Amino acid sequence: MASAAEQMAANLSWAALGKATDLRQRIFFTLGLLMVYRLGTYIPVPGIDGTALREFMDSAGQGIGGMLNMFTGGAIKRMGIFALGIMPYISASIIVQLLTSMIPTLEQLKKEGEQGRKKINQYTRYATVFLATFQAWGIAASIEAGNLAHEPGLFFKLSCVVTLVGGTMFLMWLGEQITARGIGNGTSLIIFVGIVAEIPHAVAQFLESGRAGAVSTPVILGVFVMVVVVITFVVFLERALRKIHIQYPRRQVGMKIYDGGSSHLPIKVNPAGVIPAIFASSLLLLPTTISTFSGQQTGPVMSTILAYFGPGQPLYLLFFTAMIVFFSYFYTHNVAFKVDDVAENLKNQNGFIAGIRPGKKTEEYLAYVANRILVLGSGYLALICLLPEILRNELSIPFYFGGTSVLIVVSVTMDTINQIQSHLLAHQYEGLIEKSQLRGKKRTAPRAPARR
Repeated sequence: MASAAEQMAANLSWAALGKATDLRQRIFFTLGLLMVYRLGTYIPVPGIDGTALREFMDSAGQGIGGMLNMFTGGAIKRMGIFALGIMPYISASIIVQLLTSMIPTLEQLKKEGEQGRKKINQYTRYATVFLATFQAWGIAASIEAGNLAHEPGLFFKLSCVVTLVGGTMFLMWLGEQITARGIGNGTSLIIFVGIVAEIPHAVAQFLESGRAGAVSTPVILGVFVMVVVVITFVVFLERALRKIHIQYPRRQVGMKIYDGGSSHLPIKVNPAGVIPAIFASSLLLLPTTISTFSGQQTGPVMSTILAYFGPGQPLYLLFFTAMIVFFSYFYTHNVAFKVDDVAENLKNQNGFIAGIRPGKKTEEYLAYVANRILVLGSGYLALICLLPEILRNELSIPFYFGGTSVLIVVSVTMDTINQIQSHLLAHQYEGLIEKSQLRGKKRTAPRAPARR
């Protein structure tokens, strides 16, 4: 039987949005900052030859105009001040999270509460500056080697690095402001807006190629059907859970004896979310990013790497799959679902799994269940990420909407809708409390004194 909260959530109407003033302000604040981000993607980096850059990007094909352009909302195609996007911050966050789970000092710092969290955030910012500087210097050197700068030299490189790193740090601050004072996760929403903003252009380009006869009509219809099926499949598996039944014994508090209860420990089919796909994509896109702007001036080592690890190549697909599976297991066991911590918490709460002894046996059982679930979860991630790559390579489809993009769009949409519903539900609770207080005041109104 559904609880009162679940019944209230089921009967929730979006018409209540007009009455939720705080939620409306949060939504307008979020939209305003996202508009600032979109405007920043059109401000160019100083010293770039705009005409040469446009000609180069038109001839570059899908190599860099694909996933990188999607993640940055077209900023890298225009070489805007947000060309690096927020990916350095995401990579730094993932690295710091992984190091926190492996280094005892950082793990102890994480358990110190608010002060420890602030210190870890500080380390994340330092790592973001380092990664952004490294990537910005590589892009500046590649632009200079590709003859895309007005006045090449050290001053151009330094100004390009300062501009790109400053843009990334501003986006990081923008994401933190959205998370604190807006609605949803700011970092995820920035990536989400960048991807969604490029979809109309990609669809128009895809349809134009069909009108020109480069792609047949059945292929166009098949691609749109595939996108709908993939989105449905992603929504289904992102909501899929494996519930483990947890029992609690009878306990005595003072003179009262409480009956034993039961609950469920939910384990997602994909506990790591989209992080394995993002991390694997970042590793594979690094050589492509550096080599694209430098044109034909690549060394023999870089040329060999690009020949075997270019998008759509067998070794690229194999390495991509291996990285997704590896990061799925690694991130889940070290960050998303640490079985030793879960087993310890259950033991402290006197909870146990039927037929499994608390402590080490529970930890082994949870690890066994998580490993079996991750076979499906990592396979699902690899399938979603590889399917567009294979179709684009085999059918020469110019429409770039990769599996990683689908995962990000679906996950962020579901998370944002859930947060909006939570705010609406809290507003509905506040209204009920105010009504109950008013009724209580009416009932406790002063009565006329009784006659003696």
